Amino acid sequence: MKKYVIGIDLGGTKISVASSDLAGNIIYKKTVPTNASEGENKILDRIISLVDDTLKKSNLTNEDILCIGIGSPGPLDTKKGTIITTPNLPFKNFDLVKPIKDRFNIHTVLDNDGNVAAIGEHEFGAGKGTRNMVFITVSTGIGGGAVLNGQIYRGNTSNALEIGHVTLEKDGVKCNCGNCGCVESLASGTAIARSATKAVEEAKSRGDKTSLYKYDNITSKEVFDEAKNGDKLALDVINKALNYLGIFIANIMNVFDPEVIIIGGGVSKAGSMVFDKIREIASKRSFTTIYENTKIVPAKLGGDAGIIGAVALAITEGKIFIK
Repeated sequence: MKKYVIGIDLGGTKISVASSDLAGNIIYKKTVPTNASEGENKILDRIISLVDDTLKKSNLTNEDILCIGIGSPGPLDTKKGTIITTPNLPFKNFDLVKPIKDRFNIHTVLDNDGNVAAIGEHEFGAGKGTRNMVFITVSTGIGGGAVLNGQIYRGNTSNALEIGHVTLEKDGVKCNCGNCGCVESLASGTAIARSATKAVEEAKSRGDKTSLYKYDNITSKEVFDEAKNGDKLALDVINKALNYLGIFIANIMNVFDPEVIIIGGGVSKAGSMVFDKIREIASKRSFTTIYENTKIVPAKLGGDAGIIGAVALAITEGKIFIK
């Protein structure tokens, strides 16, 4: 009987591959740079080589593996196993699944990285035991996934929950997706850094004081650090971003009525400053009954969400495949 799976976390900067048993216990994991500039075929070769290496280091054969699960940025065509296009990878309508499936003769599935992280949190993280949960990652961008009635929700084209591109301001900041006023352009780590940089330039022209002057390159981490130290400009930037995030999460609550909303990503690491503000705003803007029955909690899987999610995808989809 096949008792193991392989998970692949494909990102713009790195690729991780891991082997695991069906309880989600990682046996072996390896991470290498994606080297996206080398092109799609080189990346495919790198993935195949990593899977080969993982099997050897885990002392497993192809016959031991139930399924290979791949998490990738989208948009994707998961039914065909293709990456349609994605900003930080060179793939264009590239069939990723077939060559891997053919090479190893193992059932292989592809899913959006937001869905994959949501599956991971549902199976092994903060959403374990729930039937209805939404996972949101707030980092360089904003993404997520939803488990509804115990199943990952993919939508008609398998690209549901592109929640970073919910519009909050119709004439707001231009987003990388081409739209204006997306929550990603207003409340992501990138948005916080950009807003702070602009605010610092304006403060200089007015002669105002701020501790952010000491940084040559402002990231969201520096803004949160100085906000915690009481810097007014940093606090203003953070409060504005978190207000948008709170409104966004209230909208998510009103749409999905989940048991739990799980928030991960770099911004969530600021802890109570983030969660207290989000809960305050969400409590005012969502239906009372929904708010009182929805927990808003930090993710548990942290930086391992992608690879554990890919393993969870392989486990859940593999079990369906063999039925």
